[in-house]
Amino acid sequence: MTVIESPRTPTRPAPKRGLNLEKWGWIYMRASGVLLVVLIFGHLFVNLMVGEGVKAIDFGFVGGKWADPFWQWWDILILWLALIHGANGIRTIVNDYTSPGGLQRVLKGALLVSTIALLVLGTLVVFTFDPCPAGSPADLLPSFCPAA
Repeated sequence: MTVIESPRTPTRPAPKRGLNLEKWGWIYMRASGVLLVVLIFGHLFVNLMVGEGVKAIDFGFVGGKWADPFWQWWDILILWLALIHGANGIRTIVNDYTSPGGLQRVLKGALLVSTIALLVLGTLVVFTFDPCPAGSPADLLPSFCPAA
C-alpha cells in the first residue's frame, strides 16, 4: 500500500480576492493582439495596395489621410494598442528577469514614463497635424496648400 504524504505549506500566501491585474493584463494582450492584426493589415492594405502603392506615400498622402477623422482615429487606435501592448510585454519581461526591489521599480517607472510620453506625443502629432499652417512662407508649403 502506498501512502501519499500531506502537501507542504505553500511558500506564497494565497491570492487575495478582488481585482487581478495580471489576469486582466493577460486578457488585454490577447484581445489587443487580435485587434492589432486587423488594424495593421487594414493600414497596410490602404497604404500599399490601394491607389498608386508605396510610391504615393509622401507628406501629401499623410496630410490627406489625416484630414479625415476616421483615419486619425484608426491610426490613434493602432498607436495606443501597440504601445500599451508592447509596454505590457516589457513589464512582463522585467517581472521575469528581475527580483522585486529597487531595480524592478526603476525599470517599471522608466517604462511607464516613456510609454506615457510616447502616447501623448503621438496623439498630439495625429490630432494637431496641419500640412498647411497659416502664416507659413509659400515656398515652404506643399503644392496642394491653397497659399502655395
